[in-house]
Amino acid sequence: MKRINFLFASIILLASCNNAPTEKKEEKKDSTNKETVFVPVDSAIAMKNWQAYMTPGEVHKMIASWSGNWNTETTMWMAPDAPPMKSMGKTVNKTVLNGLYQESVNTGTMMGMPFEGHGTLGYDNAKKIFVSSWVDNMGSGIIKMEGTWDAATKSVTMKGMCVDPSSGKDCEMKEIFKVIDDNTQTMEMYGPDPKTGKEMKMMELKFTRAK
Repeated sequence: MKRINFLFASIILLASCNNAPTEKKEEKKDSTNKETVFVPVDSAIAMKNWQAYMTPGEVHKMIASWSGNWNTETTMWMAPDAPPMKSMGKTVNKTVLNGLYQESVNTGTMMGMPFEGHGTLGYDNAKKIFVSSWVDNMGSGIIKMEGTWDAATKSVTMKGMCVDPSSGKDCEMKEIFKVIDDNTQTMEMYGPDPKTGKEMKMMELKFTRAK
């Protein structure tokens, strides 16, 4: 009941913000440069939609099945022609916030230094896409990515932006996560070649469920 009351209060707050009088009205345009008009949503429909938005579905159940302890084998490339660097680590996944998200803690070594990374993975019911965030002790930024699930290949391709520490500029990155079976998963990470700027495979991880 407290959850519903908070939800209803939030909807009222949003409605109040949307309908608050303003002295000046600014023209809003979409990506096609056409003017858009605000259309208020009926409160009953808003409540129904929000309930659907906050309720875990079948995709969330699939994500929850990945909970547990995993052993990781990481292969890294600093350049396309550079020799690969390998390391071993651990990953612990668990579901949080009513099953809406997977919280992942990853530990191991990277380039001879202790490594720890924390990830959050979810599925946005409204946008119908996977969403993720990532932080680790090898950088001071937050990586955000999103992508779609391919049921035929049991994989999701995520795209987002990260900061290149050498230049301080944003750069595009891509991640392909694939479920091989109940006990095996892989993840490939792609980013710009430091010499040419073209996309290259920077990292590959193999996850094996710990017994």
